[in-house]
Amino acid sequence: MTNSITVQTGIGPITLMANEQGLTQIILPGAAQSSQTKGEKIKGEHSVLQTAAQQIKEYTEGKRFTFDLPLSPDGTEFQKRVWRIIKNIPYGQTLSYGEIARKLGDHNKARAVGGAANANPLSLVVPCHRVVGSDGSLTGYAGGLDLKQKLLQFEKSFNKE
Repeated sequence: MTNSITVQTGIGPITLMANEQGLTQIILPGAAQSSQTKGEKIKGEHSVLQTAAQQIKEYTEGKRFTFDLPLSPDGTEFQKRVWRIIKNIPYGQTLSYGEIARKLGDHNKARAVGGAANANPLSLVVPCHRVVGSDGSLTGYAGGLDLKQKLLQFEKSFNKE
């Protein structure tokens, strides 16, 4: 059973989904819903969703720079390793797919890192908008490149460093 809530934010409506273990998916404005969103869903009180909704609102208001939420994404072990690295990219900074591949110990896996980033179900909390091409160019994002650019500019304007 999956619980869901839609939160109105400064970037538009964001749908959050969670199970008993934690947050499972974030659907950004303009993003297509994946097959993970199919199945039985209930709306209502869920402590993880309430906390996530509050933290995401704070993030979109420039009042939060990190997230403290239990996460329960569905993915392969490789994807989860990539997502852990992406989750630790500091606010307002970026890493390239190649840099992430090197952190995994194999600089030839940049394309596989891109695939894992594309499969990330927890955008914003696992901030794949902070992952860029080796030349700094913006590449695919679930919410579209316009939103990716907007989020990066937004973070730079509030960057604490």
